[in-house]
Amino acid sequence: MFKLQQYTKEFKYNLSLSFPVILGLLGHTIVQLVDNIMVGQLGTTELAAVSLGNSFVFIAMSLGIGFSTALTPLVAQADGTKDVNAAQRVLSHGIVLCTILGLSLFLAVFGSRKMMYSMGQPEAVVELAFPYLKWVAASLIPLIIFQAYKQFADGLSKTRPAMYAIVFSNIVNVILNYVLIFGYGGFPEMGVEGAAIGTMIARTAAVSLIICYIQFHPMFSAYIIRIRFENLRISLFKKILRLGFPSALQMFFEVAFFTMAIWMSGVLGKNAQAANQIALNLSSMTFMFAMGLGVVAMIRVGNQFGKKAYADLRRIAISLFLLIGLFDIVFCFIYLKFNEVLPWIYLENYGDNTPMDTLEVVQIAAGLLLVSGFFQITDGLQAVFLGALRGIQDVNVPTALIFISYMVIGLPISYYLGLRTDLGAVGIWIGLLTGLSTSAFLLFLRFNHQTKKLLKS
Repeated sequence: MFKLQQYTKEFKYNLSLSFPVILGLLGHTIVQLVDNIMVGQLGTTELAAVSLGNSFVFIAMSLGIGFSTALTPLVAQADGTKDVNAAQRVLSHGIVLCTILGLSLFLAVFGSRKMMYSMGQPEAVVELAFPYLKWVAASLIPLIIFQAYKQFADGLSKTRPAMYAIVFSNIVNVILNYVLIFGYGGFPEMGVEGAAIGTMIARTAAVSLIICYIQFHPMFSAYIIRIRFENLRISLFKKILRLGFPSALQMFFEVAFFTMAIWMSGVLGKNAQAANQIALNLSSMTFMFAMGLGVVAMIRVGNQFGKKAYADLRRIAISLFLLIGLFDIVFCFIYLKFNEVLPWIYLENYGDNTPMDTLEVVQIAAGLLLVSGFFQITDGLQAVFLGALRGIQDVNVPTALIFISYMVIGLPISYYLGLRTDLGAVGIWIGLLTGLSTSAFLLFLRFNHQTKKLLKS
C-alpha cells in the first residue's frame, strides 16, 4: 500500500494540471461533434461527406499538432531550470515555424481536393465533401498558429489559456453552425459547406483570444517583453525541427491509420462510412483524456528531466499511467454497455418510420463501438507512454515503434479483415485494436528501458 501511495499521491496535482488541457482538447473534438450532430440531421450522405472531407484535414492536422508538441518539453525544461530567456526563444521560434507550417498544410490540402474523385468513394458523398474541404483546409492556418501559443503556455504549466480560447471558439462554432447549416437569421441554407465555414471562423476566434491572453496577462509579461524576432537562431530552429519532425510523424502515423479506416469504410459504402464517422468521433472524445494526460506527462517529466531528478521523473510518469488506466476502464464499460444507444446522438429516430439507411448505420456503429470499448485502454496508455517519452526528448525510436505497430501490423490486418472477409467495418476496427495494443506494449518497453538507463547514470 505504501508503494502504491507514492504514485496515487500525485493524482490530485495531475488532475488539476490536466483538467484544462483535457477541456481544451475536447474543444477541438467538440467542433467535429457539433458538425456531425447538426449535419447528421440532414442525412447519412451528408454525414459521410463530412467524414471524407475531414479525413484529408486530419492528416494535415496530425502533422501540425504533432510538430507543435516539440515546443512543450523544451519550454518545460527551460521552466525547470528557471531560464526565462530560453522559454521565450522557444516561443518566438515556434510562432514562426507554426505559421509557415499552417500555410503549407493549407496549400497541400487545398491542392489535393481532386483526389477524392479517384478514390472509389460514393459520388454523392464526394460532391458534398469537395466544397466542405475548401473551408476546413483554410482553418488549418489559425489552428496551427494557435498550437504554438498553446504548447508554450502548457510548457509553463499554465494550461488554462488554451481552455478558455477553445471554449469560446466552441460557442462561436455552435452559433454559426446553427445559422449557416440550416439557414436561419436571414442567411442562406448552406448545409455541409456552412459547417465548414463555421469551423474556420471558430478556429480564427480561438487563436485571436489566446494571442490576446498571452500578450496582455501579467503572468506572461516576462516572456512577451523579451520577444525579438530579429534574434532568431538557426540552431534553435534545428533543435525544434529535430524534436518536432519525429513528433509530427508519430501523430501522422496514428491519424493516417485511422484515416485509412475511413477510406476503407467508404469502399464498403456510405452507410459504413457514416457509421465509422460516428464511432470515430465518439472514440476521439474519450481519447482526449489520454491526450490531456499525455501533455501533463510531457510537462511534468520534462520538468524533472531538466532538473535531472530521474527517480521523481519515473515515479510521476507511472502515476500518470495508473491514472489513465482507471479512466479508460470506465470508458470501456460505457462503450460496451451503451453501444446501441450512443449512435442515436447523431441521427434522427422516427420510430417505425426510421429510414433503412439510418438503421443500418446504427447497427454498424454499435458493432464498432464494441471494438472501441476494448481499445480504449491500450489507446489511452500508449498516448501517455508517448507523452512521457517526449518529456525526456526521446522521439526517434518511438517513431519507428509506432510505424511498425500501425503500418506494418495494424493496417494489413484492417485491410484483410475489412475488405477480404465478411467482417466488413468491424474487421477494419479489429485491425485498429491490434495496432494500438502493439504500440502500447512497445512504447512501455521503451520507456522502461530509457528511464532505468537514466537512473543508472
